[in-house]
Amino acid sequence: MSSELSVELLVIGWGKAGKTLAKRWAATGRSVAMVEKSPQMYGGTCINIACVPTKDLIVSAQRRRPQDDPQEYFTQAVAGRDSLIGKLNAANHRMLEGQAELVDGTARFIGPRKVAVDTADGELIITAETVVLGTGAVPARPDIPGIDLPRVYDSTSIQHADPLPQRLAIIGGGFIGLEFAQMLQHFGSQVTVLDSGEHFLRRAEPVVAESVHQVLTEAGVVVRQSARVQQIRQDGEALVLELADGQVQADAVLVAAGRTSAAADLNLEAAGIETDDRGFVAVDDQLRTSAEGVYAVGDVNGGPQFTYISLDDHRIVWDQLIGSGQRSRADRVAVPSTTFLTPPLSQVGMGPEEAVRAGHSVLYAAKDVASIAAMPRPKIVGETDGVITFTVDAQTRQVLGASLFCIDSQELINLVALAIRVQVTADELMNGIWTHPSSTEALNEVLGEVQPYPGEAV
Repeated sequence: MSSELSVELLVIGWGKAGKTLAKRWAATGRSVAMVEKSPQMYGGTCINIACVPTKDLIVSAQRRRPQDDPQEYFTQAVAGRDSLIGKLNAANHRMLEGQAELVDGTARFIGPRKVAVDTADGELIITAETVVLGTGAVPARPDIPGIDLPRVYDSTSIQHADPLPQRLAIIGGGFIGLEFAQMLQHFGSQVTVLDSGEHFLRRAEPVVAESVHQVLTEAGVVVRQSARVQQIRQDGEALVLELADGQVQADAVLVAAGRTSAAADLNLEAAGIETDDRGFVAVDDQLRTSAEGVYAVGDVNGGPQFTYISLDDHRIVWDQLIGSGQRSRADRVAVPSTTFLTPPLSQVGMGPEEAVRAGHSVLYAAKDVASIAAMPRPKIVGETDGVITFTVDAQTRQVLGASLFCIDSQELINLVALAIRVQVTADELMNGIWTHPSSTEALNEVLGEVQPYPGEAV
């Protein structure tokens, strides 16, 4: 027999946006229910299976010494990862415990703003004035024969690979695949990246892509372009990946072919909620779905799949519920991103080609980190790999974009992003007084060398 619950706000999915909305809503004295289908996901994707645990493993991999046994070291690193994530998971549960109605179970819509939740104690019917969907995304599974074989992992399951594969093939040459490629190479695996694209990191500036490629290959990672996997098959203890022009043998495979919406089981049609052609919940710039009183936040709405975007999604929805309703996704300018390679690759704004297409007269600079005299920090810590680029408007001298493949770039990119948003000029950054020795000092030198972009009259 079903039980029933009525609340003012129902949040489905314990991600960054959902949990922050639930906590703020509960603090006003209003009623809120939080539904999460897995206790292992309290706190959402980022802290449990993505950003935090993978970066923890990356740091562990960087610290492995040549004399450390790969399997033993990896096992210890995974145990450390699990200990950290367990603490964060529990802390997230405590954050809402006693403030919101917490429901463990799988939700599905049975009508407008009405869901049925299958729990261990039976079915619970929840009706709400407002519903927020935050169920996230899951690894995509390409239609490749053999993709369901044992030891074919995704970005979640590879974190507990047992044993650590001596030979690992990665299907996908995007940022997720490259993070794992370098991480697992550092742990002791021999990694081959199979990228179906013709060009390595085709969306990156060519000089940046070349530098990333060099760092990976010098570390021992094999990268193959135009490598489309047609089949995976078992051959004794090995997995064989059949390509159009040959084959690759491996002990394990990581499928890193992007992520897709985790909304398929929500029975969205019952609530009149539409999806886009990729299966993500369709929203407007205020994150409203096609159903009145229902919002979609975080990865499930098809926007950039970053935790900080999910946090900003919460601000937009909060403004709709409590504020003036003026906040919008259209307000976002110069959103930075970082891929946690070693060194990290951080990017914001436009590259030179994009800036030219947008009608700008462009000044551009690109300089290898090892040759930046005003930036001694990489030499001090022994991490001189990488390149730094800046794209600048020749008329206004405002920074249009940057790619920072260097130590500390995950911090430095935030300064550059802020400069773009508030229209600080390249000259102000170039003439800035920065602490020494710091990575920020690169601004003094690199921005002093911007030149007309090749082939363009300024």
